[in-house]
Amino acid sequence: MSNFSMRHIGPDATEQGAMLKKIGVASLAELIDKTIPSHIRLGKDLDMAAAMSEQEYLNHINELGEMNQVFTSFIGLGYNETIVPSVVLRNVLENPGWYTAYTPYQAEISQGRLEALLNFQTMILDLTGLELANASLLDEGTAAAEAMIMLYNSRSRDEIKAGKNVFFISDAAFPQTIDVVKGRAANLGIELVVGDADAYTPAENCFGAILQYPDLYGRLGKTAENIQRMKASNCRIAVAADILSLVLLKSPGSLGADVVFGSSQRFGVPMGYGGPHAAFFAAKDEYKRTMPGRIIGVSMDADENMALRMALQTREQHIKRDRATSNICTAQALLAVMASMYDVYHGPKGLREIAEHVHSMATKTAKGLKALQFEVGNATFFDTLWIKGLDAKAVRKAAEENGLNFFYPSADQVTISFGEPHTLKDVERVLSVFASIKGASAPSVTAEIESTLPANLLRTDAILTHPIFNIHHSESKMMRYLKRLENKDLSLVHSMIPLGSCTMKLNAASELIPISHPKFANMHPFAPVTQAAGYHAMFRQLEKDLCECTGFAGVSLQPNSGAQGEYAGLMVIKAYHESKGDFHRNVMIIPSSAHGTNPASAVMAGFEVVVTGCDDNGNINIDELRAKASELSERLGGIMVTYPSTHGVYEEGIKEITSIIHENGGQVYMDGANMNAQVGLTNPGNIG
Repeated sequence: MSNFSMRHIGPDATEQGAMLKKIGVASLAELIDKTIPSHIRLGKDLDMAAAMSEQEYLNHINELGEMNQVFTSFIGLGYNETIVPSVVLRNVLENPGWYTAYTPYQAEISQGRLEALLNFQTMILDLTGLELANASLLDEGTAAAEAMIMLYNSRSRDEIKAGKNVFFISDAAFPQTIDVVKGRAANLGIELVVGDADAYTPAENCFGAILQYPDLYGRLGKTAENIQRMKASNCRIAVAADILSLVLLKSPGSLGADVVFGSSQRFGVPMGYGGPHAAFFAAKDEYKRTMPGRIIGVSMDADENMALRMALQTREQHIKRDRATSNICTAQALLAVMASMYDVYHGPKGLREIAEHVHSMATKTAKGLKALQFEVGNATFFDTLWIKGLDAKAVRKAAEENGLNFFYPSADQVTISFGEPHTLKDVERVLSVFASIKGASAPSVTAEIESTLPANLLRTDAILTHPIFNIHHSESKMMRYLKRLENKDLSLVHSMIPLGSCTMKLNAASELIPISHPKFANMHPFAPVTQAAGYHAMFRQLEKDLCECTGFAGVSLQPNSGAQGEYAGLMVIKAYHESKGDFHRNVMIIPSSAHGTNPASAVMAGFEVVVTGCDDNGNINIDELRAKASELSERLGGIMVTYPSTHGVYEEGIKEITSIIHENGGQVYMDGANMNAQVGLTNPGNIG
């Protein structure tokens, strides 16, 4: 074995020998021969490059990083430059006591993370002005889709009977959000309307809407008016909000919103070329039974001391399965912890100073642009300026020559979004770019904090009043608080965790080095591809290696959770059938032993779920499967199967199972939760 394997595969040769002796086999090879059916074995080595040593790998990562060009980003679109407090970077993001802890199903060994996530929920409630928040979702686009689906599933019986199925989303929402919502709406029979929020009046069959606050162009002005006008038509409102803006602006809840969601990335989480980041999701109390994701609740233990636990789990997939209203069964816990600790560290005063600084940078830039005779299209703004009526191509050339990235909505428009790290020098750099277009000198910039936010847009209520946000503002106090919480949890720094699942893919310390490497961490996801050559070289190699491991012709790196991978796979199956004109193939067979997210994902993708049983040993009942597949052959879309199964067995009949499905016109989705147990021995492509 390589040094890396010896250091990172737990049992050494002596321990392996003892375990092999205990189960009655002489070697790992014999164990594999007795465990994995011979007819699905690969019979050859994987065609992959030789493994690197850890130092070779670290050198390689540095070389890839140097291929990236990290410009100062003013792109925005839900991703902003931020400053990760060093105390949070060193004690949370880079600390195995936080990143190796298991999912907090067992409350008594998870009290530290549960408290951190409760802090996150409390922070979100304060900022959004609503009554209930979850412990985070996967990303802002997913949260938008979940908001739409939650409102759709919350329709009254009369509304369902009346066919109320229209949903509106503002055309000034972030484009990636609109794209995600479009895909989800199509599968569920929701008619999506994309349009001008200022002009839209909901029809009788409109059940909900999404507004962006501030919007794509940084505008704030008519959000309150639009919410009230739409609610007057009995339309429920979800607001996609910028989390830092809510420190200064009136909360969407106070404006009448039913749901508020967004990204917490700019609260101390690096952009990382797009993620992962923790989305936030808050709603009125009436939605507590349909809200997606985890909710941390306060309870009491046997001694009547306060204790925390995951609450309202009857909403979740492992109980409701195909009746679940969402396939989200996870959270971006580590990133939500970082965002919550950013709040704990800065407190309400510190957050206000950051928000005022960001707005001031935008205000000074707007003043300078107007002095240069450029048209600033948004009269009110928080951090984003919309410049109209100019040659965007010329601006882009000048900006990139000066190491700056802006966003270009069209050939004659530019937007510029400010973040926490930006300084007066950055304002001067921006103005110099625009001055060069005019052939003029850049206006001077003064140091005082400036604001153009009108009083009627500013919040007057206090935020983050809980003591936890007001007592840990020195580094030493913050460090002690983080360590106190860490010590309440069980992680791999304390012991092994004898649980196997899709969440236990441990990354070695060297593998985690890139997440805080500036050349990777500070890259905006919408930066020009030419600036991200290192990232794309890594993607191409990873895609090639994954194709070799899985036996497939292509791979997507897009899904950011197992459930999202399920959804993506099902959408590929659906697209395959539709490409052949088989729009009627809308039934998905799912064994009763499948992951709880499987049936939920199938419903989300627009499939009807048919459950088949298992035999006395927990294996798929092949006779029942054959009968069901034959009965459904005209409508069969496919099957979802986990291999090895959820109880750890390589079922002998797996090839027979895939053949039955194919013979009846269906496709096979194989859940990758246990893919580690296939690599190099068999693969999904070989199995069929």
